[in-house]
Amino acid sequence: MNLALLSAFIPTFFFVSLTPGMCMTLAMTLGMTIGIKRALWMMLGELVGVATVATLSAVGVAALLLNYPSVFVVLKYLGGAYLAYIGVQMWLSKGKMAIKTNEEGASASRTELMSQGFVTAIANPKGWAFFVALLPPFLDSSLPLSSQLVVLITIILLLEFSCLIIYAAGGKTLKSLLMKSGNVRIMNRIAGTLMVGVGIWLAAG
Repeated sequence: MNLALLSAFIPTFFFVSLTPGMCMTLAMTLGMTIGIKRALWMMLGELVGVATVATLSAVGVAALLLNYPSVFVVLKYLGGAYLAYIGVQMWLSKGKMAIKTNEEGASASRTELMSQGFVTAIANPKGWAFFVALLPPFLDSSLPLSSQLVVLITIILLLEFSCLIIYAAGGKTLKSLLMKSGNVRIMNRIAGTLMVGVGIWLAAG
């Protein structure tokens, strides 16, 4: 791996990952409602999605998909509608994601959480365009492509995971501050509004 390229790659992708986006907003929302530990399942799905997008972008598949954006339409709208539906349920203090006043009630399954993260990561055309634009400049044509991709994608996932944890922790801290007033409904409405926003963002992206 070219160390000069790598030294530029790490701060670049950390800054991009830290920038607020759909996945980071989702992490903050889940950190607020279900806690960091359970939000890790969403993060797992999101990281698998990011790895998929980065890999396919690097091998050129994204160029084809970007020329035919209709490929994304169904997935975008279905994913956006699903996240918006969850947000409305949270706003009404209903559903598996809402903050409960007690320990009763069903919680979202690991599969549901992973699916949310995965769909949010892969259904965003801007994510594909981002990787198509930024990955090639950090690849050294004189070195084997496969080994470089393994290193770069591993670094991307570590940086992405670190930022997801930061946002989820921020959501948990916000919950702790607001829960002191004992108003669970306000917390659910804040989280629900954020979730609806992510859904609209995904569908309109």
